[in-house]
Amino acid sequence: MTTQSFLLLVAFLAVLLALAYPMGLYLAKVGDGTPIPGLGWMVKVENFLYRLSGITADSAMGWKTYAIALLVFNALGAIAVYTVQRLQAWLPLNPQALANVSPDSAFNTAISFVSNTNWQGYGGESTMSYLTQMLVLTGQNFFSAATGMAVAFALIRGFSSRSIKTIGNFWIDITRSTLYVLLPLSIIFAVFLMGQGVIQNFSAYKDVTLLDPVTYTQPKSGPDGQPLKDAKGNPVLETLTAKTQTLAMGPVASQEAIKLLGTNGGGFFNANSTHPYENPTPLSNFFQMLSIFLIPTGMCFAFGRMVGDIRQGWAVLGAMTAIFMVMTVVVLIAEQQAHPALHALGVDQAASALQPGGNMEGKETRFGISASALFAAVTTAASCGAVNAMHDSFMPLGGMVPLVLMQFGEVIFGGVGSGLYGMLIFAILAVFIAGLMIGRTPEYLGKKIQSFEMKMTSIAILVTPVLVLSGTAIAVMLDPGRAGIANPGVHGFSEILYAFSSAANNNGSAFAGLSANTPFYNIMLATAMWFGRFAMIVSILAVAGSLAAKKRLEVTAGTMPTHGPLFVALLVGVVVLVGILNYVPALALGPIVEHLQLFVH
Repeated sequence: MTTQSFLLLVAFLAVLLALAYPMGLYLAKVGDGTPIPGLGWMVKVENFLYRLSGITADSAMGWKTYAIALLVFNALGAIAVYTVQRLQAWLPLNPQALANVSPDSAFNTAISFVSNTNWQGYGGESTMSYLTQMLVLTGQNFFSAATGMAVAFALIRGFSSRSIKTIGNFWIDITRSTLYVLLPLSIIFAVFLMGQGVIQNFSAYKDVTLLDPVTYTQPKSGPDGQPLKDAKGNPVLETLTAKTQTLAMGPVASQEAIKLLGTNGGGFFNANSTHPYENPTPLSNFFQMLSIFLIPTGMCFAFGRMVGDIRQGWAVLGAMTAIFMVMTVVVLIAEQQAHPALHALGVDQAASALQPGGNMEGKETRFGISASALFAAVTTAASCGAVNAMHDSFMPLGGMVPLVLMQFGEVIFGGVGSGLYGMLIFAILAVFIAGLMIGRTPEYLGKKIQSFEMKMTSIAILVTPVLVLSGTAIAVMLDPGRAGIANPGVHGFSEILYAFSSAANNNGSAFAGLSANTPFYNIMLATAMWFGRFAMIVSILAVAGSLAAKKRLEVTAGTMPTHGPLFVALLVGVVVLVGILNYVPALALGPIVEHLQLFVH
């Protein structure tokens, strides 16, 4: 690990902590419904929205009502996203006259953005109109993130409440999360990004003259549009010279801001945060990484404040940070090694004077190896899916790190809200295991953990491995699944495993070598995304409702402290052992074997 990489990691964590602590205190006020000084005008807007929709601000819901409201809201959102995609050719703000999106791709995209996955099997600039990008895709970036925050607040109330049968009001939680957190932060961040060079316009695409014309060859097509072949059956090639390039335009900064702050990841352009119009400078890159972690980290402090013991938030954050740092060091070291085959040939892989050596394949020279590898760890730890490098081009162990971070269950910081409630589920499991060791009924934050909570916890933890492994198995057995593999063999298996890990854990990044925009993958991955998101959410809301109804016990000499180093170590161990052991055989068949093959001559 180079000095540059070490300093970048330390600077990133230091700035993150400085920003996230006050953010966490602010989030606690949002979750508690506490009036926020200086935002009286926003309270009027909030109350107006409640009157408009017929919501009573002081009403509360049981967990079943809360879950039904959440599912209905997100189902309607999916229908809206699907409908706009299927009608975009006839709707305004489509200067390129892009066609309607195909049914299977529209279905996949609708589920993807509603579930906070933002998996993209399409090229944004060549598929989606400005209206589709701006109205339904960006809109769901807000609503899916707010849904995650609402569930986190509901679970926290389950711990902090004293014998009540309600966990809050979904409509109030999603309104406050959007209005007080996501919207203002996105406006500020969008302005910053525009200052760095991210575009924001409604112009038609621009044709510009190339400084150096590019000559290339491609298969020649006949009048029927089919490729022509010679007498031997080989494609007939034609030589062409490109003198112009088309530059895509659009309202990018507004989508880019919430894409990152909401841990969504769906880029306006196909190249995502690798594209200079989405991520122009090293400074924008650094703040994009910070924005991905900002709210998930702040939620840890909000948790501590809302349960009345800030040390609990520090403990959860400590477990997250410990695992994140280990995984980040691994990917940094892996990507700073030259590929053995290229090294044997004496090929110099230096990209620039600032980044000598290492694996520069698939990375932007304006960011280099360190910033690209750190971004990969951040985006997959945080359930974001935005990328500034192609993970498919990483070294085998480097590519395994993003894969494993997703397979932990997206609890290492995780998504907005979802990272915290996922880690709290592991915390419940940790205290249950500790209770079994000493023969005492487990308690967490004064609430007894009994059979119902453990059943729901088991569902929440096991649902994603079942979806990932079963989906991967089906894809590698069937011809439609194998047809999308660009790299047959071990790496092709890793591409499929990565796709289902990303979908079921609601990340959205990909090993780009897999051609997934087919009816088979669009339906399979959409199924994994929906159940990976909402089966887990319903079980967590059930836990929240059960805990809220229980009395809060006083701390005694026999109570296990859940804020010290011992508990942090136990929590880390449970996450690593339970969260990843499900995938060890699959990892052995993919990136581990591929790593060993590097040294076979």
